[in-house]
Amino acid sequence: MPDTISNSLSKLALQRFKKNFWGVLSFGFIIFCALVAIFAYVLAPDNSQNANQMHLSIHSKPPGFKVQMLTIPSQDIADQSFLNTLFFGEKNRDTEIPIERYVLEENRLKVFPYSEGETSGIAKEIKLESFPKNISPKEIVDQYVTTRNFILGTDKYGRDLLSRMLVGIRISLSIGFVAVLISLLLGITLGALAGYFGGKVDAIIMWLINVTWSIPTLLLVIAITLALGKGFWQVFIAVGLTMWVEVARIVRGQVLSVKQMQYVTAAKALGYTHYRIITKHILPNSLAPVIVISAANFAAAILIESGLSFLGIGAQPPMPSWGAMIKDHYSYIILGKAYLAIIPGLGIMSLVMSFMLIGNALRDALDVKG
Repeated sequence: MPDTISNSLSKLALQRFKKNFWGVLSFGFIIFCALVAIFAYVLAPDNSQNANQMHLSIHSKPPGFKVQMLTIPSQDIADQSFLNTLFFGEKNRDTEIPIERYVLEENRLKVFPYSEGETSGIAKEIKLESFPKNISPKEIVDQYVTTRNFILGTDKYGRDLLSRMLVGIRISLSIGFVAVLISLLLGITLGALAGYFGGKVDAIIMWLINVTWSIPTLLLVIAITLALGKGFWQVFIAVGLTMWVEVARIVRGQVLSVKQMQYVTAAKALGYTHYRIITKHILPNSLAPVIVISAANFAAAILIESGLSFLGIGAQPPMPSWGAMIKDHYSYIILGKAYLAIIPGLGIMSLVMSFMLIGNALRDALDVKG
């Protein structure tokens, strides 16, 4: 009978969630972002590792900027598997030169590099031996001189902003996922132990919760990050270790309420172990608020990571991070190129808002009184 009731309540909650337009829309947007994060290097125009192909001559160009690009193939080709290229980008990238025009001669290609203003770039001569053999000069031009369209423009280093944004989604989603996973493991475990056993166990865990809660989150993250060192995984651990407190308090309160139920008393009378009672009877009936707070923690983790990257102690260059992109370009707001900071800012805002809307939708769907 309890399983039947549980299943019916789950179906009812799912039906309520489906009726919430903003919740369903946000869920679809997050799934879309997750797919983009997985296949970022397939979708990105610049599929080099970390989308880090620099062209300083075309830095800070507006969205829709187009330029002719000469590609000189690399002579040293590294052995790289398809999956490695798919998930981590190409290790070896050909040399790319933005050009204004070119002149094809007998055994060489004369190009004029792109330069701003009226001054024409100094011509460069490139020998045709730099390109693969057995192809004619005309085929070389057709294959290796292309028109590149930078849909979102370029950053201050001349990197494709769209590619950096696509790869940067990985940082935001992965930091949220790992941080929430760590916070759930710690929070549910400590909260359940405190609520179920009470007494000294409860007092010790509550003391730890109150001490951790009294330290400002950003300050604690900075301290942990500096202790572990700057880097990718260090930020994940640091953010996760600061977000378990809210989960633990909610789980403790839920367990204190649920453990008074008759089915828990019956389970104790039947001689079930504490582990079985907690995992099979108490926690499944206590996790509805935890699901809601996890969505909010996901959004908070994204904001914390962006803040750390803005301060320079988050994901380190050349790894693309939306927070670091704002840091690199916030001064451009007063230079007439505010889009360089606004675009990653909109990315952070849309992702955080989606998780907050999902949290609100889950709260309404799981509300028994609704």
